[in-house]
Amino acid sequence: MSAMIALSFGIAVVLLLAACVKADRVRGWRQSLNPSAPDVPDAFFVVGRVIFLIMAGVMVFEGFNLLRVSADSGWSDDELTSAVRQATGDLDGWMYRDDGLTTDSAYFDDYASLLEDKVIQYGGGGAPQSGVGADPADANTDTDAYFTVRADGADVAFCTHIERTRRTKDDYTPPGIAGGEGTITQRAYRLAVTTQEGEC
Repeated sequence: MSAMIALSFGIAVVLLLAACVKADRVRGWRQSLNPSAPDVPDAFFVVGRVIFLIMAGVMVFEGFNLLRVSADSGWSDDELTSAVRQATGDLDGWMYRDDGLTTDSAYFDDYASLLEDKVIQYGGGGAPQSGVGADPADANTDTDAYFTVRADGADVAFCTHIERTRRTKDDYTPPGIAGGEGTITQRAYRLAVTTQEGEC
């Protein structure tokens, strides 16, 4: 993509330079190459300059269009930095409850997807709605996990640490079907999230 952008602007510069060449210089070149060639009228040079300028304008437009497409297709370092910080602030202290049916682990444990979705959410209007990855560390557990957050196009990476704690006081037992006391308790959990720049 960057090569195509550079080529578009390069061609535009060449066309502009061609449009600026004086008629006398062109006539001198023609005379040195072919002394018997007929003289070129001034109208020919006027038309040629107009054509070169139009073509240069088209190439400049195409170059800026490619720049816009390139910016929309990848994350910048600033976009990722801002999105990760906002996602960290949003998730730090976030509480959820499971369905009360499982006994060996919490119902929600897909931290990678949660983190990726939050970063994309806070990417802003200029950032793509994809291209974010949260790579888990090998030693992660359900209650203590590290993720290296990256995004396509960005050179910067972040290490996000997620700790889950049990919140017994926030458990909830919904009413039973008949209106009495329910028998299934939804267990509460809270996340503590911190992020620092660099890989985990």
